[in-house]
Amino acid sequence: MLINFQAKLLGLALCSLVAVIATIVASRYQAPIILFALLLGLSLHSFYSYSTIQAGVNFCSRELLRLCVGLLGVRIAFADIVSLGITPPLIVMVSMTLTILFGVLFARVLGLPKVFGVLSGGAVAVCGVSAAAAISTVLPNDKSQEKYFAFTVIGITTFSTLSMIFYPIVASSLGFSDQLAGVFIGGAIHDVAQVVGAGYTISPEAGDVATYIKLLRVALLMPIVMMVFFAFKEKNSKMSGGVSAFIPGFLIMFFVLAFLKNVGVLPSGLIEFIRSLSSHLLVIAIAAIGVKTSLKQVLSVGWRPVLLMGSETLFLAGLIIAGIMIFY
Repeated sequence: MLINFQAKLLGLALCSLVAVIATIVASRYQAPIILFALLLGLSLHSFYSYSTIQAGVNFCSRELLRLCVGLLGVRIAFADIVSLGITPPLIVMVSMTLTILFGVLFARVLGLPKVFGVLSGGAVAVCGVSAAAAISTVLPNDKSQEKYFAFTVIGITTFSTLSMIFYPIVASSLGFSDQLAGVFIGGAIHDVAQVVGAGYTISPEAGDVATYIKLLRVALLMPIVMMVFFAFKEKNSKMSGGVSAFIPGFLIMFFVLAFLKNVGVLPSGLIEFIRSLSSHLLVIAIAAIGVKTSLKQVLSVGWRPVLLMGSETLFLAGLIIAGIMIFY
């Protein structure tokens, strides 16, 4: 255990240093800490090539991030969720379904395999890389499946990072309130990390709403994986580990903490400590995502997969915006 921690120490130290610098610079110029952490991390991507750095960076971008998101449950007030009504979840669920169907159809137009349309569309619609990993396990075994999965991971990381930077600007230019901006951010960005980062860049309220909407999408991963499984049901397509393997632990932590907070079990001092801890851990996790991401890699996947995933990203965002415009 000590050896594992030592292997992660350098990467953890690098991401923490980036977070500290981002905090200092952001406070100096009154700018979003999350954005500075991401940009500084991207500028240090060359360090990710060192094996002594990778383990710690991967830990920050995955385990630390999941812990952070789980801790965000103490920020959620059920009264605020009820005030959203049924409309935002319906907008998001319909948009997710249509995005997956669009991915399948547009993949055929581009001459790409149907499985890649399902894989990329599901990753865009649900929760990015983790959705791609879950969906890939129930698709038919194919020699090129690993290549399509790699394409999806690279593309989804790139577009999700770009969305994190530009979607808050889009929400502001459209005149969305903080609550509606949270619905847009939570419904349109792929990965949980970027949703949280973009949401809290706008405001605490937007971040809380975005996190709730995003976790609704994550909660739909299991039924979507099951539908994909039955759609491609073959003897060599197995759901190893069982359906329960697709329930993220951080999702359970999030709702448990939210429940305990709202029933008044957690003391106010502990709630404030958890809120502060999650905020600091988030900056470190976003810095790690920046260090891991290489925008140059997207050029290696060819133009058709990039066009497909870019179109799916814009299609989902357009549906969420349309839903907000129609119903609000």
